[in-house]
Amino acid sequence: MAESLQRLAERIGRVAHDCYDGRALRVAILKEIERAIPFDAYAWLLTDPETEVGSDPLADVPCLPELPKLIGLKYSTEINRWTRLTGAVGRLQADTGGQPERSLVWRELLSGYDVSDMASIVFRDRFGCWGFLDLWRIGGRRFSDPEAEYLAAIAPRMTDRLRALQAQTFVAQPPPNLAEGAAVLVLAPDLQVRAQTAHTEAYLRALVPPE
Repeated sequence: MAESLQRLAERIGRVAHDCYDGRALRVAILKEIERAIPFDAYAWLLTDPETEVGSDPLADVPCLPELPKLIGLKYSTEINRWTRLTGAVGRLQADTGGQPERSLVWRELLSGYDVSDMASIVFRDRFGCWGFLDLWRIGGRRFSDPEAEYLAAIAPRMTDRLRALQAQTFVAQPPPNLAEGAAVLVLAPDLQVRAQTAHTEAYLRALVPPE
């Protein structure tokens, strides 16, 4: 890569410092990453630092109609699930020894979209897990060792900023018009909605803001 890892990481740090919203931060960082590492699709979720449950997804993937299935498979997979990554970055091809069919996500869904590799980045520090990002490549291309090194180099700076922005939400006051009452959502195994209480939609909109 033309630039040093340190310079690339410093640029990411400057971009992150100028963003004061979780979504704006992710959009800006994705643009910076794409300047150095081309990718064809992405999915970036924030996570609760303790439970590591994902929320507020930002995604551009070719399988949007099957997004519930993708989410279910991502939670079920053993390969490069964010809760299992021992380092900052995992790669589908490298971590399966060139056998992506070992991945439940690839075997059951991504293979049908000609996804050839996926780089998975987890944003974790001593305080917890703050999010994860999957970058997809389609049509035979794979992520290289230098590209993985770049993603690993910028992960700490992104983690720091994600933590700072999410920490602000811990003290934020709820909207005054948020209805009181239990929010219960019953899902089928394929994540289709079976039933929900009257207040569920309002809570879901707060958890996953509409575009």
